[in-house]
Amino acid sequence: MGSSSIAERIGEFAAAATFEDLPRAVVDHARNLALDSVGVAFCAAGEPFAERARRAVSRFGRGDHPVLGSPDRLSARDAALLNGILVHGHDFDDTHIGSIVHVSASALPAAIAAAVEHDRTTRELMLGYILGLEISARVGLAAHGGFHRAGFHPTGLAGAFGAAVAAATVSGSDAAGIAGAQQIVGSMASGILEFLEDGAWTKRLHPGWAAASALTAAGFAAADWPGPRAVYEGRYGLFATHLPGQECDTETIAADLGQRWEMLGTGVKPYPSCHFTHSFADAVLAVREHEGLEPDQVTDILCRIHPTAAAAVCEPLEGKRRPRDLYDAKFSLPYVVGACLQRGRLTLAEFTDESLTDTAIHAIADRVRITDDPDSRFPEAYSAEIEVTLRDGRVLTHREDVNRGHHERPLTPSDIERKYLANMRQVADEPTIERVRAAVADLGSGRGARDFAEACATAG
Repeated sequence: MGSSSIAERIGEFAAAATFEDLPRAVVDHARNLALDSVGVAFCAAGEPFAERARRAVSRFGRGDHPVLGSPDRLSARDAALLNGILVHGHDFDDTHIGSIVHVSASALPAAIAAAVEHDRTTRELMLGYILGLEISARVGLAAHGGFHRAGFHPTGLAGAFGAAVAAATVSGSDAAGIAGAQQIVGSMASGILEFLEDGAWTKRLHPGWAAASALTAAGFAAADWPGPRAVYEGRYGLFATHLPGQECDTETIAADLGQRWEMLGTGVKPYPSCHFTHSFADAVLAVREHEGLEPDQVTDILCRIHPTAAAAVCEPLEGKRRPRDLYDAKFSLPYVVGACLQRGRLTLAEFTDESLTDTAIHAIADRVRITDDPDSRFPEAYSAEIEVTLRDGRVLTHREDVNRGHHERPLTPSDIERKYLANMRQVADEPTIERVRAAVADLGSGRGARDFAEACATAG
């Protein structure tokens, strides 16, 4: 058989890992990410896309698995599917910056579903969740931003592998079973960026599909279903098929496992829009506040951005000036710039039907121009530079080299808690908010995972 494949090396590491081995910083960060994820899921549970998702999964029957922020009872796989949609639905969930992967949106639903299904504790749930975060980040990092350039959504691809590790680990699989789950899920990992062309909702589905696929793959691996050993590095493996001819670093996926924790590079979002727009939002808001700007003072806003990020949030420019729906607006840099300058904020209130038709925002979006940023740190950070030209002839320049939420500029635990409270208070009463917060704080204890899942559901 020769040397171990990447999937086998990950399987050996995950099978030997224990919760007690995890560094305190890793556990604390994962708990913060879980709090953020549950909060955004609750906030999304009443949205039209959530209701349509419920109608879709209800066709496949019911079960006994709770769903975040919802009264639904579904099978393990359908609960993971719906939870992934809810966590990712507002595009307000965490992102591992360097890999451009929304890591929690698949790893957490997969870990919860496996833990409830197999009657595990929240300590076992957390171990699987953290390993899922780690592997998702590493698979995305190996591509050096290539998945986006090729038109693939890294969250759907890389997330499936991390979620498979989470599901298999929590299920109690041995090293071969954890390796097998990755080997099998490679044929299920999917997600294309064509939604960018018309604001389609498929992106919301990708992490949920990754989580459901992970549970499926872990089940087949547990039944000794053979998968391709070299699912990552093989002649027809993930990188050779999805990024032919591109330089990838597959060795980084399994290098220094347990010594170097990439999941610590996962950032919590301050804004409910594509992460590529965040530094621009900060830049516009900073100039607006510092200069006391009024929108009618501005004649032109030049945005410098990396070409890969620009392809997602700036092209085609005329189309991005007038987003077709609320989801399309989240991937529109001109819209985000217009909303920030006009309203002095970027919250969920800026992604409503009323905001989408705000002619004042449109007027500013029409003044936005795009150019390349040769100094961008993408994909290690999502840099932004703006030049704001005023009617009096002044030109104001502001640069955000590193986006907030990045590990160099992390949101503090207090920031994350404030975000959680702001999201939850839109949809839940104070007893529910406190119950859920206490349940997340208890993650890693010996309490049953089903108790956690029940605490994070609603009665109706």
